Amino acid sequence: MPELAISADKVAFIIEKAREFDVKEAASDPDSGSNPSDDDEIDVLEDTTSDPVAAELAGFIGALNEDEQLDLVTLMWLGRGDGDADEWDDLRERAVEARAEYKAPRRETVQYLLGEPMLGDLLADGMDELGIDWNDERTTPVP
Repeated sequence: MPELAISADKVAFIIEKAREFDVKEAASDPDSGSNPSDDDEIDVLEDTTSDPVAAELAGFIGALNEDEQLDLVTLMWLGRGDGDADEWDDLRERAVEARAEYKAPRRETVQYLLGEPMLGDLLADGMDELGIDWNDERTTPVP
């Protein structure tokens, strides 16, 4: 099993936030003008350009160091089925090569990860593939 540069707690936090982000849907009533309490605050599930979950997730991933970001991309690929646990080193090397192509690696890595549908589930599957317990019940932020 590879030794990850990113902690299981950080990955668990990203999984939780990514799952919150993934449940967003397109605006169904953009000009509602109603009081949020009148419509059961359903608008919180709408995907907007000022989405606080996306901003929090982007900020968190952007603050990770290079090795942590590389492990995150590799975990996502592992969870997506691009390889298995025995191919970790090869997958990670591919992540290093892909990152070398970026003009702004930190920002572009964040964009790449947030653009991946079902990011939280893919990261969870990657952690499971490696046999790493990441606690599916996390509800508190990582210190």
